[in-house]
Amino acid sequence: MPLTPLDIHNKEFTRGFRGYDEDEVNEFLDQVIKDYEAVLREKKELFEQVTDLDDKLAHFKNIEETLNKSILVAQEAAEEVRTNAQKEAQLIVKEAEKNADRIINDALSKSRKVMIEMEELKKQASVYKMRFKMLIEAQLEMLQTDDWNEVIEEEEVYEER
Repeated sequence: MPLTPLDIHNKEFTRGFRGYDEDEVNEFLDQVIKDYEAVLREKKELFEQVTDLDDKLAHFKNIEETLNKSILVAQEAAEEVRTNAQKEAQLIVKEAEKNADRIINDALSKSRKVMIEMEELKKQASVYKMRFKMLIEAQLEMLQTDDWNEVIEEEEVYEER
């Protein structure tokens, strides 16, 4: 157990024949007590300072840990946002591709319908042309037959009467 200033102050020395000068020893002990008290005070102050600095260090370590956690959370959030943005972009692209395919398929379907209608109209026009031609040929043939001449002759005969 370390000495206290009181232990030093209360220390009694045995006296021998022609021992030390008592006043000189007492002055020296007083000086030792004074210095020892100063050292103890300084030690106490330094201990309090170390304790205070340890508390501050623990506080700053806590802040550092919190900041590191915050940075990790922010990085994770940024990564999640980036991942979600990529997924959303992919969905938008897929939807656009589907819409483009649908539009192309609709256009192709309409084009086919128009082509079919056009072919049908060509056939109808061809049939109409052929019927009209047959009708004209039949009428022409009728005009060129002798029956027509007979009708004219009969008419002339009828008129003469």
